[in-house]
Order: sequence, then structure tokens, then C-alpha cells
Amino acid sequence: MDTVAPKGRKHLSADALLRVVRKGFGRIPDHRPLAVSISLSDALMSGFAVFSLKSPSLLAFDEHRADENLGTLYGIEHVPCDTQMREILDPVSPEALRPVFKRVFAQLQRGKALEPFVFLEGCYLLALDGTGYFSSPTIHCASCLQKAQGKTGAITYYHQMVGAALIHPDFREVIPLMPDPILKQDGTTKNDCERNAVKRLVAKLRQDHPHLKLIVTEDSLSANAPHIETLQAHQLHYILGVKEGDHAFLFEHVGRAEQAGQVTWYEQEDPSAEIVHRFRFVNQVPLNASHPELLVNFLEYWEIRGDAVQHFCWVTDLRVTKRTAYPLMRGGRARWKIENETFNTLKNQGYHFEHNYGHGQQNLSVVFAVLMMLAFLVDQTQQLCCPLFRAVWAKLGSKRRLWEELRVMFAAYALASMRELLEALFYGVQKPRPCFALDSS
Repeated sequence: MDTVAPKGRKHLSADALLRVVRKGFGRIPDHRPLAVSISLSDALMSGFAVFSLKSPSLLAFDEHRADENLGTLYGIEHVPCDTQMREILDPVSPEALRPVFKRVFAQLQRGKALEPFVFLEGCYLLALDGTGYFSSPTIHCASCLQKAQGKTGAITYYHQMVGAALIHPDFREVIPLMPDPILKQDGTTKNDCERNAVKRLVAKLRQDHPHLKLIVTEDSLSANAPHIETLQAHQLHYILGVKEGDHAFLFEHVGRAEQAGQVTWYEQEDPSAEIVHRFRFVNQVPLNASHPELLVNFLEYWEIRGDAVQHFCWVTDLRVTKRTAYPLMRGGRARWKIENETFNTLKNQGYHFEHNYGHGQQNLSVVFAVLMMLAFLVDQTQQLCCPLFRAVWAKLGSKRRLWEELRVMFAAYALASMRELLEALFYGVQKPRPCFALDSS
């Protein structure tokens, strides 16, 4: 019996999502005069296609901009050259792209694709973290961050962003949300910082998704009173890493609580994996001396695998019990997915996250980074919801090869849809013999 390409949900297919993205771009007001040869929607969709196809550079994409598949699959009427794309996209506000993320997310909700991501007490797990994606000693724009290097004082210009993604310990896929850039703000001489960007991101997140029940998980730098108060103000639960060196008051208080018999020790074994899970927890302890009124729940964990021991600590606003200690631990440890499955994937699996596609004078670098994250969201939706995508990935063995074969197929054949492209990769195609265009004049 021949293998048949699996079917998926139509409204979560790549073709349906590309239409959603294209329609979203069409709603963004054009900043230029009305008489233009290339629409803003075409320029944005072309930028999106660069990252959807994993083109290593704008020049590489420009070499194929006459390809009819860009019109058929991406709905682009006029593909700008690389210079035109940079000029059109540079003045675009990155915030103008936010509604497109919401539209794709709404498709996931409509298709109930996010239901398996519910983690604990009806909440989704949201990982937040910052990352860098551009650095140069010469290229810069007005919003670049700056740092002086050592004794020489040489200036390095760079860009960072705070990323946000729905994650789950049991899933490799992540669902990225609209990131927030860490930029030097207008009229200021000081760098922006990750803490301010997270504060902005959280406020915008609540505007975008006012009823989404979330548990935020972050590293120990976020376990401070102002940030926790920000999370509480936006009705967000949290699981935040803590370290004894950074939170001495907290650990001293836990030690005194243990002497008073208020700390619970709990252990469970996993014979199949030969692992012992050991927990120590106490509820309602002060985070630090300067904010004694801010009470948190403390969870400490040891994973014991033979002679190997791993150790972690967190604070949370969710009550820790023998029933919840294990899932809370898994939620805290899953924070690494924002780094491993998001940023490392973008940097090392064909997205070229740290490549400078164009910096511009205003917003170009940030716009490209956001468009790449949007393309990643569509790809992750395919990985989660499209059995055909997963089958092609399994057949080819790696994401890098998948993207390479996808670009080859895209350039070699006239395609009717993204599904046809994936089916061609799944089934294989017979190589055509060369067909010569003879001049009969």
C-alpha cells in the first residue's frame, strides 16, 4: 500500500495562515504618498517571505524575486528589490505588526490547537527572556543600544529584544508572541533595559489577550519586588528562578522556617528512569528585607540520578503542596524552552537570526526581527498542527535540510500552494529533462 500524505486542518494550514498574514499586512496604513508602484503590503509580505523561505540574505532572495511562486503562494503582486524593500520598511513602526500576531494566535485558538498547552490550574505557561540579534562597531541607527569596550572606549552598537512564547514541558513546539524591542528611546541618552522592555511587553500582552490565563516563568534576575508587583497588577501568575547568592534574605528566612518546623520535605521516585525527585518547600515567606509585605511561596528541588545531582530553586504565587510540587518544578525548568526552542532555533536552524539583513536609519532592523519571529510563529503552527509538515521533516531528518529542499523546490517548479510544495517533498518528484527554448524567428 502506497504511503499517503496526511491531511491537516485547513484553516491552520500554511496556505490559510499566509492569507491571514497577507490580510493583516493589508490593514497597515501606508506611510508614503498614495502614488506608489509597490504597496506596503507587498513590501511586508516580501520581507516575511525572506524569512519564511529562510533566504540567507536579501541578495539571495532578490535573485529569485521574479519567481511566480511569490505571487501564487504569498500573494505578492510586485516584489521589491532589496534596496526598495529596505527603503519602504525602514519607517514602518514595529508595533504596526502586532495585530498580525494576534490574528495568527486567534486561528490557533479557533482551531483549539492550544488546548493541549494548558499547563496547571487552567493556565498556559509563558516564558519571557531577552536576547541579542545585532552587533556592530560601525553600523548603527538612532535606536541602537551602545556600550563602550574596555580601556579603549570603542563603541559597539547593538540590538536586543525580549521574547515571549507559550511553552509546555511535554511539547517541543513553542508559540511565540509579539516581542518587545529593547531600544534607546526617543529623546534619551541612556540605554533602554530588559526590565523596562518586559514591563512594556506585559502591559501590551494584557491588552492583546485580556482573558488569557497565564503563568509567567523567568530566570532569577526577574525575582524582584517591582517585577512581581507588575505581574500581579496584570493578573499574571509566576514561577521565577531564585539563587541563594542573589536572594540571601529569602534563603535565610527559609532556613529559620525549617528550624521552626514549617518547611515540608517531599520525595518521589521514578524507577523507570532511575531518578529521585526531592523537594523542599514552604509557603508565604518574604522575598527580601526591603519588601517584607511581599510574600512568596518557595520551592527547592534536587534531581538525583545516580551520582549526578541537579539543583534548582523558584518562588511562585501558586501554593506549593505535595500535589503541585512536581508540576511547578516542571514549569520552572521548562523556562529553558524560550532559549533552546526559540532563540537557539532562530540562530542555528536556518533562520539566520543574527545576520544583518539591513539596518536602516529608523526601524528596519527591528522590523526584520519581528517579521522573522512572525515567520517562526507560522512555522511552529505548522509543526504543531500539520501532520504533512511533520512527515516531511521526519523524512528529511533535519530542519536545515527541510528548508534547503523547500527552497530548491520553490525555485524549480511552478506550484499551486504550499501544500503542493510539501507533498512534492513528501512523495518526491521525477526530475524533468531539460527543455530548450529555441528561437524560431
